[in-house]
Order: sequence, then structure tokens, then C-alpha cells
Amino acid sequence: MLEQVILFSIIMGFLITVLLSPLFIPFLRRLKFGQSIREEGPKSHLKKTGTPTMGGIMILFSIIITTLVMTGKFSEPGVKTYLLLLVTVGFGLLGFLDDFIKVVLKRNLGLTSKQKLLGQIIISVIFYLVYKHNGYPTEIKLPFTSQSIDFGWLFVFFIIFWLVGFSNAVNLTDGLDGLLSGTAAIAFGAYAVLAWNQSEMEIAIFSVAVVGAVLGFLVFNAHPAKVFMGDTGSLALGGAIAAISILTKLEFLLLLIGAVFVMETLSVILQVISFKTTGKRIFKMSPLHHHYELSGWSEWRVVVTFWSVGLICAILGIYIEVWL
Repeated sequence: MLEQVILFSIIMGFLITVLLSPLFIPFLRRLKFGQSIREEGPKSHLKKTGTPTMGGIMILFSIIITTLVMTGKFSEPGVKTYLLLLVTVGFGLLGFLDDFIKVVLKRNLGLTSKQKLLGQIIISVIFYLVYKHNGYPTEIKLPFTSQSIDFGWLFVFFIIFWLVGFSNAVNLTDGLDGLLSGTAAIAFGAYAVLAWNQSEMEIAIFSVAVVGAVLGFLVFNAHPAKVFMGDTGSLALGGAIAAISILTKLEFLLLLIGAVFVMETLSVILQVISFKTTGKRIFKMSPLHHHYELSGWSEWRVVVTFWSVGLICAILGIYIEVWL
């Protein structure tokens, strides 16, 4: 029964996105919700101008419906399910506002960094209050040990840092056709296995619902992309994977399973520090995927390479937690 619920969750999430996309993409085109490409970006990306964005709406719809329906088949949606949906929908709505301002109001930068940060912090604090109210642990497991540190009420600051950090890290990764869809499917798939291993079925069902949704989206997002997920999808996925790591108490393992997201973020940080301190750039362009593009790699080669790195890191993370 349980295996069927997991299998059907992936299939349902996949089918909802695949069947919805051919209807929703033309709708986005009619509304002229087309992506604006940064002039300072790789010149090869200019041809993507006008490609429909905000496709993350389809991903969110698929995740919500699949999670609630399939969790209901197994038992009843519990607090952890609603916490995951809170973060996913909350960050998704924040991303939607950002996309809306960019696409409809023609402000290419969207929300200001302060506005976006404030919204992320508010959602993170709400997550903490519900989390704490239900008596969930405020300790963090130290990697490669059986030890943990209890942060008590200071755990709220870790939650803010983790949710905000990974939502932005995943957002930075969404820069090439299919890059984030594939890496997200791998990372959420890994946490689905780990949640299953912990008998955390609510989290496992949610995780595979995300896998199905993003794989369905990948059908239309693979190169050449017919639609982009926008911040609506990327911020939601980043917040969700961070929330899963907290609820499974495998926070630091996300640094390995989500290594692609971490590398993309570090490349931006190092680039900024280097340029401000020395006037020189470490990479031809950041985030990291653009560096390889400008080094002569095809877009598809960069994407497949990053997928491969993500898959290796995910397998390694599962091995460390389950078998080591």
C-alpha cells in the first residue's frame, strides 16, 4: 500500500504538470508573460527573450494537489505536511510577486533585495513558530558523529538562515534550460529516500510529489525551453528542500545533496569578494554555470554535467546517512 502511494505520487505529480503545461504555456504567451534577458548575460541567451516565464505556478499547483490527495490516501495530512506546504506556497507567492513586477510592470530587477529578504524572514519565522509549538526538536545533528547541539530558542535564527539561504541558492541555479528542474528532482528524490528510511511518510510523499512535478515540468523546460519556472518556482523549491532537511533533522547533509546549489552560491560570493577587493574576477561570469558557458561549453553539456554532479552527491549523501 505504502509503495503504491509513493509510486502514484510521482506519477500524479508528473501527469498534472505534463497535462497542464500545454494549456498554461499558451495562456502565458497571450498575457505576454515573457522572460526579459539581462543584457550583461551570455549573448546566446538573448534569443530566449519572450519565452514564457512564471511556469512555477504549474509546479506549485501539482505539488499542492498531489501532496494533499496522496497524503489523504495514506492517512491524514499532518503538521509536517502543512509546514512544507506553508514554506513552498509562501516562498512561491513571494517569487510570484517578484516575477509579476519583472514581467508585467517591466521592472527587470523585480522586488528589491530588502523586500524579498523581509518576506523570506516572515515566512521563516512563521515556520519556526508552528514548528516550536508542536514540540519538534531544536537540535542540529553534527555531521559524521552521533552528537547534536540543542539551540533552544536560537534555533529560529538557524531556520531563517537556512530557508533564506537555500531559497536564494536554488534561485541562482535557475539559469539554464532544465538545469534546476533536473538538479531539484535529484535532490528531492534523495530526501524522499531518507524520509522513507526514517518512516517519515508525510515528508516522503511530499518529496516525491515534487520530483514528479519538476520532471513533468522538465518535459517543457529542457533545451530549448518552451517555458521557464521563474522565481515562482525556484524560490519555492529552495525553501521546500531546506524545510525538508530541517524536518528530517538532516540539515547539514543538504550541503552535500544540494552541492550544486552550494557551488553556484559560492561562485557568486567569491566573485563579488574578489572583484571588490582586487578588481579582478575569478570566474568569467557567475553563477558558475555561466562560467562554463563562456568557456565554450554548450548549454546542454553544462546542464548534464551539473546533473551528474548532483546525482553523485545525492547518492553519496544517501550512502553516508543510511549505510555508513
